[in-house]
Amino acid sequence: MTNSESKSTMKVLQEVRSPLIPDDAFVSTVLINHPPGAPGYPPHRLPGGPGFGYMIEGEMLFEIEGEAPRVLRAGDAFWGPGGDVIHYQDANHRPDIPCSFVLTIFRAPGLPMLERVTEVELEERKRLRATS
Repeated sequence: MTNSESKSTMKVLQEVRSPLIPDDAFVSTVLINHPPGAPGYPPHRLPGGPGFGYMIEGEMLFEIEGEAPRVLRAGDAFWGPGGDVIHYQDANHRPDIPCSFVLTIFRAPGLPMLERVTEVELEERKRLRATS
């Protein structure tokens, strides 16, 4: 092998303590694309289990309950717990380019992938939001 030949590499992007994963969990991997400036999905939760993501392109404003909003960029890995935790934002942070990310979600049988949060519940839980 010469120095000019490519070598395979492995880089750890993220490590988390093992979150609760439901028995008999379904695992779905989805590709999410937000056009420039898109607000993303309304506040929601992952009712059946955690989600692990990887930014492919662009920038996303990401916020989950109890954590300050942060900007994720292409190449960043992220995760959000499942269950009761509210996912507030997954907005495209840029008005000029799309953002795309892959998300692998674990979910219990019979539960939806995402569950929207009502305005009433948002008001009841606003004390738990890092930005309030």
